Amino acid sequence: MGMSEFDPGASDRQAWNVGRKVVAKRALKPKHIWGIRFFLDQHRRLRDRALFDLAIDSKLRGCDVVRLKIGDLVSGGQVRTRAVVVQQKTGRPVQFELLSDARGSLLAWLQRRGGTLGDFVFPSRVDHTAHLSTRQYARLLDEWVTGIGLRREDYGTYSLRPTKAWIIARATGNLTAEQILLGHMKIENTRRYLGLNAE
Repeated sequence: MGMSEFDPGASDRQAWNVGRKVVAKRALKPKHIWGIRFFLDQHRRLRDRALFDLAIDSKLRGCDVVRLKIGDLVSGGQVRTRAVVVQQKTGRPVQFELLSDARGSLLAWLQRRGGTLGDFVFPSRVDHTAHLSTRQYARLLDEWVTGIGLRREDYGTYSLRPTKAWIIARATGNLTAEQILLGHMKIENTRRYLGLNAE
């Protein structure tokens, strides 16, 4: 709900980003990915390792990652190699592949977690019928990046979305494939999106 221009409090209110340097968050590099995986394994953070691997492989926005249900990823007692999820922002389905690292960490987490196909993969600590909040997800990421010596101001949950696409685009130069992987409508969006994180 917006504020009326005639509201006396509206004239004194500043935008949230006044005086702040707002830039796009960086994508993680391969050495950062391995560093975070080592950090999480060393501290035996099984749930966090599964969450991190899933976020990297799925290339989903944080709001979509935390809302995933066990049935979205598991079939016949095994973690699927490919999954399809309808994105909350666009309402369009997007397919992603889960590599062996992600499948292994997810299977280990789900065996410990238990639950049914209708349950969230990452439940809330407060209400086990609800999913992990995006805010808690962001706090976890802050711990992961600072745990390997990175500045948390430079990275956010959105850093995980372009990471794999950026690595593949750099290796292959195939923007059309990245457009499909990221679920973008226009290839110009993909070029601009990945260009923000290119060095």
